[in-house]
Amino acid sequence: MKQKFSILRDTENNQLIIREYGELDKDILSLLCEETHADEAILEAIKAGKTALVSQLRTKNMYPPGVYAEKIAESVMALYESPDEGPTEIWFNDIDMLAAEQAENIEDVIEEDPDEIEDILEDDVSGNLEEKIKIKEVKSSLKIADDDGSEVVDDI
Repeated sequence: MKQKFSILRDTENNQLIIREYGELDKDILSLLCEETHADEAILEAIKAGKTALVSQLRTKNMYPPGVYAEKIAESVMALYESPDEGPTEIWFNDIDMLAAEQAENIEDVIEEDPDEIEDILEDDVSGNLEEKIKIKEVKSSLKIADDDGSEVVDDI
């Protein structure tokens, strides 16, 4: 699913507003959640570090994955560092995140034991498979009559 997070600072009401949109239909975004945070709480969390800010931004209703939450926190920090900066939009695609995770997992396996992968990929089939694997005679309750299965009808 594609997601968009809209982050804006409401200076009149001293709050941060984060809106989460999701692509529920092709090319149509729907508002999934809106969370507001007091400026005081955000500024304290920024002073404590990115981890504290991520904890502050995550709520019961809006709990983005770690990768998303870190990017949102970085955007919030940039928004508070530059008072002239307007609303920010961040786009995410779950397919990209899953592909990146899968690539990391493959790299981990390669780094851990490259010989294991070569063992898996080797084609070590020796001997006659028919001798090793004997198929038991299958007894079926279905029977085909001798004269029904071999007739071919030509309508041409």
